[in-house]
Amino acid sequence: INPVSAAPYGSSSILLISWVYISLLNTKGLTEATKIAILNANYMAERLSPYYDILFRERGSFNAHEFIIDIRPIKKEYGINEEDVAKRLMDYGFHAPTLSWPVAGTMMVEPTESESLDELQRFVDAMAKIRKEIAELPAILKNAPHTESAICGHWDHSYTREEACF
Repeated sequence: INPVSAAPYGSSSILLISWVYISLLNTKGLTEATKIAILNANYMAERLSPYYDILFRERGSFNAHEFIIDIRPIKKEYGINEEDVAKRLMDYGFHAPTLSWPVAGTMMVEPTESESLDELQRFVDAMAKIRKEIAELPAILKNAPHTESAICGHWDHSYTREEACF
């Protein structure tokens, strides 16, 4: 059997997910979903801009369905990189955003149209707290994530278990 996708060993069945999503939403639904995804990204970028530099965004301008947080100035000042922030996000219950793409030393956040305002705000709050931790307690990021066994086991960090659990 010849390949059914561009990659000889790729899984063409993955295409079914996209096809069903587009088919179920139809033109009107897809347009609405796109608008919501763009709105979500711009909401979050605006809320996070007091704490982080947002790349490719001039004052008063907008992002598309994603935005890029620049961690490079933080690394230069505090020694904390994008991977440290991503690992700390795990402590807050979030999967890490895309790291170092398309720009090295950054985090690309892509909130989808299906995320609730409460969930978007929860992420913004976590990132704001992490920014404060970077300045006040950078070791907490360097040791993240704080697993259950780490929290319940021997503790030899310069901060408390309570601080690690936010």
